[in-house]
Amino acid sequence: MNTTTVASNPVITAWSAVSPFGIGRDAFVDGLHAGQVMNRALDKQQWAGPDTEACLVPDFTAAGALGKKGTRSMDRATGLAVATVGRMLDDQPRGREIATGDHAALVLGTTTGSAQSMMDFTRDSITGEKPFFVDPARFPNTVMNCAAGQCAIWHKLRGPNATVAGGRVAGLHALNYARRLLTSGRANTALCGAVEEYSAARSWLDRTGRQGEAPVLGEGCAMLQVEHADDESVAGRALAEVLAVEFGAYTDDCAPALAACVRRALERAGTPVGDLWALAPCGTAGSGERDALREVLGDTVGVRTPDLTVIGDTAGAASAMQVAAILALAERDPSSAGRTALITAVDEGVVGCAVLRLAHPGAIPRQDRR
Repeated sequence: MNTTTVASNPVITAWSAVSPFGIGRDAFVDGLHAGQVMNRALDKQQWAGPDTEACLVPDFTAAGALGKKGTRSMDRATGLAVATVGRMLDDQPRGREIATGDHAALVLGTTTGSAQSMMDFTRDSITGEKPFFVDPARFPNTVMNCAAGQCAIWHKLRGPNATVAGGRVAGLHALNYARRLLTSGRANTALCGAVEEYSAARSWLDRTGRQGEAPVLGEGCAMLQVEHADDESVAGRALAEVLAVEFGAYTDDCAPALAACVRRALERAGTPVGDLWALAPCGTAGSGERDALREVLGDTVGVRTPDLTVIGDTAGAASAMQVAAILALAERDPSSAGRTALITAVDEGVVGCAVLRLAHPGAIPRQDRR
């Protein structure tokens, strides 16, 4: 079964990321271009899982990033998301004026929310003196829309608020959901992206049933600010136009479904294969993704491909990180102007892709730097 979305060509006007490269857009751009592998040995007293190394956001804590007030019971996933939204709003002129208030929506992609919070709360309910001897302040962390709700509360986003569980495709689902909110008039500005935390619980879950060598796990959050293309205030701020977002489903082999998905997206976007400037595959789907892209795109020599393996397997945040990587590459490559980029994502039973047209770098004002 395939699903097709109707593109209304919104534009991405800002973005930010909290990743193993560091906190903020500049850290992500610098880290991606440097290509430094971010694997680090884990302190086993803090991370009691099976992993010996992971790609963590350096020295990140919710209290350290956001202050002590209101963060005592905040889990890692929520802290990552709230911090990323805050940086995106603060690092652009009039960011909070443009992207907060009654007409500002937020859509956050995830895998399950915070697996660590869910497991910890469940364990406390069983091992406590009585089943109801648990910390009630930590209960909100057990629902997957906790991070999105906290983002709205912290940053005064009073428009629609949604959480989409989609694994590695979640970031593209969030982008498509944001597009629909804009098209339907439910929001004037939509913030969308995805988050994934590293935890011992996630590490154990990732290894359950896995065949072969387990990848190094990463974490982080990437967020996009999406607005109407025909809004006069958008002129000069557009970073990329969202030409198409497509999804498909499969049972055994992802290759046919992904190939069909990419074809639909390119056709809807009116983009010939030869116009592709960059390609950002998820890279975790093995030969299926490679076979699909080879079938549709053929020889892709000369097409830029960001290497996100250096920040590990970011799972639910992966496709949002892929979009951020495309924007980070375009920021330092004038040859991207007016050309297109393809992002593909694959998870169990579902595929997705998006086509973006990059704006001219000279038309994009530099964001305020901290």
